[in-house]
Amino acid sequence: MASLNVGNLGEYLREQRRSAQLSLRQLADAAGVSNPYLSQIERGLRKPSAEVLQQVAKALRISAETLYVRAGILDAEREREEVETRAVILADPSLNERQKQVLLQ
Repeated sequence: MASLNVGNLGEYLREQRRSAQLSLRQLADAAGVSNPYLSQIERGLRKPSAEVLQQVAKALRISAETLYVRAGILDAEREREEVETRAVILADPSLNERQKQVLLQ
């Protein structure tokens, strides 16, 4: 279940927590998550949701977007949006083939 991105996220969170001079327990309390769960995230064993990342980012006073990118969430959303956009363009009956190709480029 753990991936390279999750491991990198955990290492990054640990560095940020230490820079903020917070114990694991203090950060868990501030973020509203359990101490064991946060520990598993830092060790790369769990992939947190976007909501949990937002809570942790707020507790660390860092950008949630930074954590989303490190967790691979932001890139995945962009890729999904691109696929959806492509599908909508190709399925649009009001566009001719040339118009579809121009939009896709």
